[in-house]
Amino acid sequence: MAAGEGRAVLVTGASRGIGRAVAGAFAERGDRVAVHWGSSRERAEAVLAELPGEGHVLVRADMTDADQVGSMVDEAAGALGGLDVLVNNAGVFTARPPLETSYDQWQAAWAQTLATNLVGAANATFRAVPHLIAAGGGAVVNVSSRGAFRGEPDNPAYGASKAGLNAFAQSMALALAPHGISVTCVAPGFVQTEMAREVLDGPGGDAVRAQSPYGRVARPAEVASAVLWLASPEARFSTGTIVDVNGASYLRS
Repeated sequence: MAAGEGRAVLVTGASRGIGRAVAGAFAERGDRVAVHWGSSRERAEAVLAELPGEGHVLVRADMTDADQVGSMVDEAAGALGGLDVLVNNAGVFTARPPLETSYDQWQAAWAQTLATNLVGAANATFRAVPHLIAAGGGAVVNVSSRGAFRGEPDNPAYGASKAGLNAFAQSMALALAPHGISVTCVAPGFVQTEMAREVLDGPGGDAVRAQSPYGRVARPAEVASAVLWLASPEARFSTGTIVDVNGASYLRS
């Protein structure tokens, strides 16, 4: 990062929801953001257009494709002039209750979920590390979930992928600290996003909101605020930590 310039930040899954809010939060503080998208260029272009500041770029990759992920990280670093922060936000949630799912559906759900939520993030991190070292250090922030701790009966693959992401992040925190790189996680509960709208606007929405003593779910900006802090130099010594953003809807010891 050149003196007087903002940081170079790659946010995966930035075309909507939490990723969109995270991209906006970094841009608002003067950082240059690579907006990753996988399936909707139109949404990604809309996010890019709304970001304040200059130097932002679009990058695309199927997160289940290791070659595409590697090329995407290198492309982002090249376009931004380096890389200071990686936010692993891209993820999928496909409900496949074990007692209501065929074996073929079960296998497909596990393959897609683990490949996107866990292996995709691991591959992005691996390819980002040389760029972060070249920048003199930096941060990797992973968007996990309370589901890693409380369980996800309708989508056990999702819960397992996020638990694996937490373990991966803590392993990398130990491996990368000598290089000045922190690795952390933020673990939201339900968040008011497009993906959650069907549940939150449906008959079970009130019950979901009642899980928190605040009587609501998280706003994307609240998750983005936690990501912004974890990516800051001030949070470097908090490497390995997992920050809950669930409104006390699930408390872990």
